[in-house]
Order: sequence, then C-alpha cells, then structure tokens
Amino acid sequence: MKYYVGVDIGGTNLKAGVVDETGKIISEFSKPTGADRPQDIVLLDIIDCINESIKASGLEKEKISAIGMGSPGLIDSENGIVIYNGNLGWKNFHLCEKITRELKIPSRLENDADAAALGEVVAGCAKNARSTIIITLGTGVGVGYVIDGKIIPGSEFGHMVIVYDGKPCTCGRKGCFEAYSSATGLINMTKDAISENPKSILSEISKREGQVNGLTVFLASEQNDPVAKNVIENYINYLACGLANLINGLQPEVIGLGGGVSKQGENLLAPVREKVSKEIFKGI
Repeated sequence: MKYYVGVDIGGTNLKAGVVDETGKIISEFSKPTGADRPQDIVLLDIIDCINESIKASGLEKEKISAIGMGSPGLIDSENGIVIYNGNLGWKNFHLCEKITRELKIPSRLENDADAAALGEVVAGCAKNARSTIIITLGTGVGVGYVIDGKIIPGSEFGHMVIVYDGKPCTCGRKGCFEAYSSATGLINMTKDAISENPKSILSEISKREGQVNGLTVFLASEQNDPVAKNVIENYINYLACGLANLINGLQPEVIGLGGGVSKQGENLLAPVREKVSKEIFKGI
C-alpha cells in the first residue's frame, strides 16, 4: 500500500492529511494560516502540518511516497512555483523546491481548486464524469476544471466580473465573482448588514460570538432574522449568477461546490439550484 500527504494551503487555514492509494484519509492536522506573515514563515507551518499529519497516521516518514499541495492563485505546476497568490501576498514562491529539500519527499503543486476538482473526479461527487467544474468557496473563489481526467489549467473564473464596477477584488478588478461569492464576500456583506441594523438578531449573535464569520448569518437566519435572510438571499443571487455563467459557457457534466460555505449543505444548495435552473441556457 502506498501513502501520500495532501496539503491545502488556504487563506484562513493550513490543512494536511495522510491518504492511502485508494483515497482513504488516514489522519489530518490543521492550523491557522496567519496570511499576513511572510511566505517563508508560513512555509514553516506548512512543514509542521505535514509532519504532524504523518505523526498522527502512525506511519514512518519513509512510508510516504509523495506530497501533493494545493494553493490558491496562479501556479506553475511544472516547476512547483506559486507565481502569484493574492490572498496570501505570495509572488514567485518556489514552494516544491523548499518542501522537498526540507522533508526529503517528492512534492507536487497545483492550483487548489484544480486539485479539488481532480480529487472529486477520482474519488468524489464527479467520479467517472467526463467534464467537471468544482468551485471552492473559501477566502477566495477557486474554480477547478477537469475534462477526461485532465486538469485544464489557468481557470481563474473567480475573477470574472458579475457586477460591473462593483466591489474591489484582491486581483485589482472590481465586481469579481470572488468579491461577492467567497466566504470573505459573505462576511463583508454580513458586517455591512450589522452596521446598518445594529438592533437585529444578526448583530446580537455577532456580539455574543465576538466575531463575524461565514456561519454567523446562517445562525441568525435559523432564528428567522429578516436581516440575515436578506443577506443570504443576496449572497445566493450572486453565487447563482456566477454558477450559471460557468454552466452556460462550459457546459460541464457535473458542477460541485466545496469550501467552508458549502458546509451549509441543502440550506445553501436547494435555493442555489432553484435560481441557477432559471438562468442556465436551455436552448428554448
């Protein structure tokens, strides 16, 4: 049996896990990214996550055949370089070279959404599908595109504009899909709603929790807060718009959502399906 380490380099959390050759997860370890820190400092935590996940698996490091990493942004997968990652501020970061040199294990780097899409094709919701798009809703919006088991690189659809001259995005444009449909976008909309409605249930929950995150607005919605429900409706409208654009333009056999916001399950998916179905091109 062969074993591998998978690493997700997120804008909020770093995650590593040991898997076997069937895709079964043996162990996991995570810690906050600390995205405002220099890239070489974050690198030390990536290495720590890898080592801790191996330790938790009970395997010797020599049993690990390779390390696969997913990072947001523009990636030179052939040379293992993060060319640009706007959420972390990385530029021309030779990640694989540093990881392999430190751990003495071969490593491979892909765009995180591309890696997620390929994983779903191999062992997830898109198994055996000919064409697949996976959208990750995290600190940013990643879009992975796989056809016939091969990644189509450079799919930065998170930076297609869905609102002309809209909210600023980390890429420098305005109105990007990412600016509205990422967890960050949802959090920003939630904060705006709290500011405008200081006596709402949403505001009270944020005060009680001491923070606003991607879950805050859903907690308030469960208590029938109209302010929260309005935020979620607007968020779903933006998300559905971006998804419909992808479906109309690329016609995937399977489209799936991942990332932190997707953990809402049917609370999110059911209304998204309804809105997307009204916007996709049906040739009628």
